[in-house]
Amino acid sequence: MLPAAWRLAAGRVPALVPVPLTRARRRERGFNQAELLAQALSRGTGWPVEGLLRRNRGGPSLARLGRREREKVAEGAYSINPSFLEALDLHPEVLIVDDVITTGATGVACAEALVAAGAECLGIVSFARTNPLADGS
Repeated sequence: MLPAAWRLAAGRVPALVPVPLTRARRRERGFNQAELLAQALSRGTGWPVEGLLRRNRGGPSLARLGRREREKVAEGAYSINPSFLEALDLHPEVLIVDDVITTGATGVACAEALVAAGAECLGIVSFARTNPLADGS
């Protein structure tokens, strides 16, 4: 993830923005894997981790959904966390961090919310990428 993050940042110092979980999912797991990955990236880059996003609503697990269903569930699911608006002023360039990219629907929905709030989204980094040809989407 580190080489990809350096490449996307291209010499800039972005805030690392983990994809948020719903409260229920966070409670169930006890952690947010995207947040843990963002913290590890922060240790390797010195870039700040900022919880700029919040999950507006829950929804079905995306694990068995195809591309269209994932896009529908992700649309409007994320917004800016008002508690972190000052952080956005300090770090308007952001890099989204997620654990797995399947169709990209979550990343697109997160980027749309960040851009609407005035951020410059440099991209998304993840620990893994599924094979888009394997899921039949």
